Amino acid sequence: MLAALIPLFDHNTNVCAYSIFAQKENFLLNPRMLGVGRYDGASNIEGMEIVESMGLNTVSGDNMVFIEMNNISLFSDISGQCDAPHDKLVLLIDKDLPAEERYIERIKELRAENYKFAIRKLPVNQFEAYREVLSMMDFVFLNHKKIDITKAKLYFSRMYPNVKLVAVNVNSKEDFDVLREGGGYDLYEGEFFRTPVKHGAEEIAPLKVNYLELLNIVNDIDFDLTDAADVIGRDPALVISLLEMVNRMTVNSGITSVRHAAAMLGQRELKKWINTAVTRELCTDKPSEILRISLIRARFAENLAPVYEMAGLSSELFLMGLFSVLDIILEQPMQEALEMVKVSKEIKEALVDRSGPFAAVYDFIIQYESASWQEVSRQMVLANIEEDTIYKAYVDALRWFKELFEIGR
Repeated sequence: MLAALIPLFDHNTNVCAYSIFAQKENFLLNPRMLGVGRYDGASNIEGMEIVESMGLNTVSGDNMVFIEMNNISLFSDISGQCDAPHDKLVLLIDKDLPAEERYIERIKELRAENYKFAIRKLPVNQFEAYREVLSMMDFVFLNHKKIDITKAKLYFSRMYPNVKLVAVNVNSKEDFDVLREGGGYDLYEGEFFRTPVKHGAEEIAPLKVNYLELLNIVNDIDFDLTDAADVIGRDPALVISLLEMVNRMTVNSGITSVRHAAAMLGQRELKKWINTAVTRELCTDKPSEILRISLIRARFAENLAPVYEMAGLSSELFLMGLFSVLDIILEQPMQEALEMVKVSKEIKEALVDRSGPFAAVYDFIIQYESASWQEVSRQMVLANIEEDTIYKAYVDALRWFKELFEIGR
């Protein structure tokens, strides 16, 4: 199985929910799954399985989770598959679910159990036929490029005043700003929050300059532990985070010195921790999802190293994922942002030109987190990669992020 989490944002780019998009088999290896076989085992809901196995907090940080449903899974024992609070689960249907009595009655039953509902891909010309279904929806997904939101806002406020409208395919910051200013939508889904920076800010904030200095110390070849410890000692947030983590790792050690903590970790682990912790501090003025993407990409890339026969380069791949949003963090084009930190030529090639030995891993991660399953499946076939290996690598990244975040807080 493959699964990815797609964030939904409010007007202030705070994450309010995640949609789980899953694929249970590689369709390129089993084309039957695109036809009559797509409903095989359909009563087992992949999204529910993921929430149940990982826990709601690991998946979404206790935010709502939108889970895809089909005509068969809608009638399955949903509560038996996942014991998460019903009001945190939004059952996501689409136009393939008929607006017929038995489906309408089933939606009513599930709403009585406190589940929420959303519908997507419903053409405007079918709104009238789906009137009773729409009346029970909590969210309606609309492609902002294909609909006049001014008219849609009037229509929904009159017909379905309790429905929240979700704009999908919001793939540029300009689109997001226009839609937010218009005020017709409640939530936004798309890549607008992570679009590459084309034109840089005039200057980098002084605090970020200090953090970049620390990154350059630890990313230098054979850096000195004492030098790194002394730079860490200038920042109370980093000191507290480091001591908390080391004392947690070494029970009853009572470590109070930054230099002692650095020595306990050793060069390799200290380098990894500093890059992670500094990236977290650099992201404090950015949407929280930027930090999440940076860290999950880092761990995912590290986990993929042996899959791509680059196990010896796992640390480099970790840095590639970590710095893959450095342009957004520093508000500089990627090439200029990477010139401010010491990274390898291979990382620069992958992040700037999508070339070099790391490019395949980076492109796979980008396709995966967008749930571009056809392209992901194609790349897996070409590289002879098993689905289960990828799924475990991604799930581990989600769990690692949660654990890391807890340690840092």
